[in-house]
Amino acid sequence: MTYSKVTHVLFDLDGLLVDSETLYTAAFSNVCAKYDKNFTWELKKSILGFQGHECAEKIVKCLSLPIDKDEFMKECYKQYEVLFPQVDLMPGAKKLVEHLHKSGVPIALATSSSQESVEMKMQNHKEFLALFHHKTMGSSDPDVTRGKPDPSIFLVCASRFPDKPRPEDCLVFEDAVNGMIAACAANMQVVVVPDPRIEPELLQGATLVLKSLEDFQPELFGLPPYE
Repeated sequence: MTYSKVTHVLFDLDGLLVDSETLYTAAFSNVCAKYDKNFTWELKKSILGFQGHECAEKIVKCLSLPIDKDEFMKECYKQYEVLFPQVDLMPGAKKLVEHLHKSGVPIALATSSSQESVEMKMQNHKEFLALFHHKTMGSSDPDVTRGKPDPSIFLVCASRFPDKPRPEDCLVFEDAVNGMIAACAANMQVVVVPDPRIEPELLQGATLVLKSLEDFQPELFGLPPYE
């Protein structure tokens, strides 16, 4: 497989840089259980990469919950306040982000989460968060009109670098199929580090699929290698 040289790197957050997907699953499961409903992996898989209100809408509808999406989000928020401060960085995340930052590679965050949610999750990882040139937070960014698999979040995020790189000069890191589809639609190369339960055939659009960020070799994409 040949890879093209890139100059800028965009990172998803949840499930890729931080191990928050387990916490979202716990929050959604707890709220659904109050109404004797089961939040399944099949449902979880279908909403990975969605914005918050899109997740809420789909869960309420699929499970016929007796509440609307706003009430569902309110109940989840109470769960997040307890769960999110415990979130850990994923293996290899700190090493890769620090390396790119130190090497002068422009990096940014492109997450479907809202600003409030990112602040809650990253309260114990502020130094890590400060390494990104900018952060595009889909659920609270007026320029990001639709969640992934729509490409708008990556196009908006790339456009906010001072030198406005072309999409083909950007590399995206993702964990979700919806995120991979969005990156491809934006005409960007994409490295996917998926949940091991995601079927390999769903990831055929990826430029590269890895088990862990620890396995990434920056030089494949013309980026400075690890020392």
